[in-house]
Amino acid sequence: MKFKNGIAATAVLVLLVAGCTASDEDTGAPDAGSVDWAPCLSEDELDEAPERGGDPDWLQDLECGTVAVPLDHADPDGSTVELALTRRPADGPADERIGSLVLNPGGPGESGVAMLDHPLFDERIQDAFDLVGFDPRGVGESEGIACGDWYAMDEARRAVTDPGDVTDADLAALEESARAYADDCAQTVGEDFLANMGTVNVVRDLDLIRGALGDEQLTFVGFSYGTYIGALYAEMFPENTRALVLDGAVETERPNVEIAADQADAFQTTWDLFVAECLSGPGCPFSGSDAADAEMGELLDRLDAEPPVVRDMPVDGVTLLGMVSLQLYHEDAWADLTEALAAVAEDPAQAGPELERLYDDTYGQDEEPAEDGEPAPTEPGDSGEPGPEFGGPDTEAALTAVNCADRVDPTDPDVYRDTAQRAAGDSPFFGTGLVWEQLPCAYWVDTEEAPTGFSAPDAPPILVIGTVGDPATPYTWAEELSDQLATATLLTYEGNGHTAYGYGMSCVDEAVDAYLLEGEVPQAGLSCPAW
Repeated sequence: MKFKNGIAATAVLVLLVAGCTASDEDTGAPDAGSVDWAPCLSEDELDEAPERGGDPDWLQDLECGTVAVPLDHADPDGSTVELALTRRPADGPADERIGSLVLNPGGPGESGVAMLDHPLFDERIQDAFDLVGFDPRGVGESEGIACGDWYAMDEARRAVTDPGDVTDADLAALEESARAYADDCAQTVGEDFLANMGTVNVVRDLDLIRGALGDEQLTFVGFSYGTYIGALYAEMFPENTRALVLDGAVETERPNVEIAADQADAFQTTWDLFVAECLSGPGCPFSGSDAADAEMGELLDRLDAEPPVVRDMPVDGVTLLGMVSLQLYHEDAWADLTEALAAVAEDPAQAGPELERLYDDTYGQDEEPAEDGEPAPTEPGDSGEPGPEFGGPDTEAALTAVNCADRVDPTDPDVYRDTAQRAAGDSPFFGTGLVWEQLPCAYWVDTEEAPTGFSAPDAPPILVIGTVGDPATPYTWAEELSDQLATATLLTYEGNGHTAYGYGMSCVDEAVDAYLLEGEVPQAGLSCPAW
């Protein structure tokens, strides 16, 4: 969950669908028409923008609109969903503009509308493209769903005293909270809506958005989970595809519980990279790489025994670990993370100022505790970003709904227990929460079966980006996706963090810009050095 230059790219447990082509999916869905754009903000809101960290010169150009799409694309005359869009028109001369560049920040559950609240990309991209963000169905302003008791699931996870040895009683409590979550969502949101939350329907919506924008072909940048949207679009609508950048690629074939285990390994790898960087400089609280995990465990125990209060909230070990997991997403925050951990190691009672800076950097200075003094979700698998996009329980509902809709998941809770226990051994700090968050999928409503094995053979060249030290979408997933998609080229960023495009790394940005602007595909095997 990296938030630089306004770009949010979310850590996700992503699902994938495939195997269907545009002709297979021709359901006769109505044309979405055009978008009636209007200014997003009033004059009073623009005047208040600097107080909230916004740039009035950027925000005053934002336009908002909606597109109506069928809830069920097989029933185009039935119920509809109003999708929210935001656009920043291109700055360049009309005869030099290419069209729309549609964006997705990840998730599932993150807002593409909010993504445009801050400046994005360099001037060449801003001159050539109308930048367009949209909230997928069930997210944010697109009839966003809110359901389930996230805190009950979190409480059940925290009650497990030995993550490596989950008892039958532990499992029963976890199962009860997950089943209740799924049941509440079915009752609150409705089974029909949940059954149509999958990415295959987001892709169908995206093609209607493309038409409503007046673009003959789609130009798209998807981060994290957004790479799944883009990859599936290439399979379903190849003739409507111009250029797709898939940054922080996701895995497309396996159940969510297995994907969670992959992410646990990736978080542990990035944690180890952080420890190595910490040890290479001054002030690191760890005595060595082999001792770091044990020393971090002791540090977390000290916080549990004596949690300082930050932003009216006690920061215990779980809360700190949540902030650490999010800070692993962006390498330029690691120096401040080292400082905060060193302060806690020296004296938890006196570490308030450093922890407050870490809290503000992670969640945004205006973020309030979710309710009853509880922090917003902080497990690394949760949807969330530092800054205004940071997800909460409502975002968790959309993430769960899409993930459960997209993949075929096991229904035996023992599978989740076995996987969580293995993850606890492989990644003691980050593994188990990622796995247990998938348990509601064992009890989810029936959805459209998610096809697999797609390769988009008829699509134009596609650009996949992978970061070697990515904690949320392992680099191996980028390799797999670039091999899977017949026309894809892989660009490798050798640094750490989640996603790479648009953050000022010239090697990455120049290659991607050339592809978006001119259709120039980077040389196969291009590898960009760490920032």
